Amino acid sequence: MTIETRSSRSDAPGAGGNTATTPLATTSTIDTKNLERWGWYSIGVSLFLTILNLMVATASGSAAAQAEMVHNLTDGLASVAVLLGLKVSNHRSPAFPYGLYKAENVVAVVLGGLILFTAYDVAHDALTGQVLAATVNGWMLAGVALSMVVPVLFSSFEMKAGKAANSPSLIAQAKEYRTHVVTSGMVLVVLAAQRLTLPLDLIAALVIVVAFGKTGLELLVDGLRVLLDASIEDEVLEQIQDLIKAEPTVAHIRWIATRNAGRCRFVDMCVALRVHELDLAEEAVHRIESRIREAVPHVERVLVQANPMTHTHVRYGVPLEDAGGTISLHFGDAPFFALTTIRQDDGTVAEQHVAANTCLENERGKGLRVAEWLVDQKIDAVILRATLRGSGPYYCFAYSGIKMLKTEALTLQKALEHARLGKLDEELIAPPARGQASPYLPSWRLPMTGTAKNHGN
Repeated sequence: MTIETRSSRSDAPGAGGNTATTPLATTSTIDTKNLERWGWYSIGVSLFLTILNLMVATASGSAAAQAEMVHNLTDGLASVAVLLGLKVSNHRSPAFPYGLYKAENVVAVVLGGLILFTAYDVAHDALTGQVLAATVNGWMLAGVALSMVVPVLFSSFEMKAGKAANSPSLIAQAKEYRTHVVTSGMVLVVLAAQRLTLPLDLIAALVIVVAFGKTGLELLVDGLRVLLDASIEDEVLEQIQDLIKAEPTVAHIRWIATRNAGRCRFVDMCVALRVHELDLAEEAVHRIESRIREAVPHVERVLVQANPMTHTHVRYGVPLEDAGGTISLHFGDAPFFALTTIRQDDGTVAEQHVAANTCLENERGKGLRVAEWLVDQKIDAVILRATLRGSGPYYCFAYSGIKMLKTEALTLQKALEHARLGKLDEELIAPPARGQASPYLPSWRLPMTGTAKNHGN
């Protein structure tokens, strides 16, 4: 049995065979018109700064002011490219079933390359051109000061909007505007020093080149990482892995692949499930998808391929009356629990230990808490002398794909021998109908602690 489900913001092409395409509701809807509005704002700000610095550069003759003017002109062209990238990335086309989200990263790469080229050109002109004394007036100093304040204020709002939408192009542009604090500041220092006859113009021009050249290199590298399908951030990947492992029916993660594309994230995985029933497996897959979407922002698609686990070992949980191996008639009130792993090929014990039941002091819900602890221990079956039917632990095991085996044996060793030979009856599982909310798996989890004791065969 193989279950493969895909959920995405938009309808994706279906697959044949056993594939079921089941779209889920998205956690948020990105306001694309708002993003495009920020693109227009950026064009306006860049145009204003370019004209302002052009006036200062023309009147003063300062090489640093000319470098800053070119810097702002580059920003203006980049703003146009960002706007085009936003429009293209939101376009839906059957020819591009996975979307055009990487158009924004293409814009970031082009922007980074453009900035690097401009940095080289300005540096070349500053080093080979004729250095002239700059003319400085009060209005020029005021204009340069204004060209520092406007980008700082605008970039703070643009960065907030870019992070809210996870838009790489807006974030990249906001970072670029922040370099104007340094570059325009250098122009201001140069013009002020010129009034004191201190020749800092050439040095300042080169500092400006280094400042926005560094920004261009960062944009280029980050954009190329996404275009080459680099994985998402390590902390986000770990968060997704923890969400998958929290699903009690998951035996282990076979593989997981993630990537960014523009402002969206894509998550593909293959998991091994303990359950073999189709309905239970589909419910487990939908829970995984929903948890990822609720916890991780900007997820465009979750693709889950689920397979039943292959058993080379079987792990049993058994309630004990004592650490010596006497099986208890009770479940939640059992003082100890044996956790035993048996090899399937030869029936030998690979691992075995006994843990104390730390839930005995709980007045209510001790059985359910013990059941959840056993689920966390990744057992495959629980061996019992009395039925759990109708209780919270029964449904907890049923939803987690854990078999409930009945035994008449009084000792752990005898019960494990019967289990290996297939002589134990399995409790038939009858969970609630598919889609019904389960009251048997509460959101809190109480891990059992205590000293584990070695226990012989």
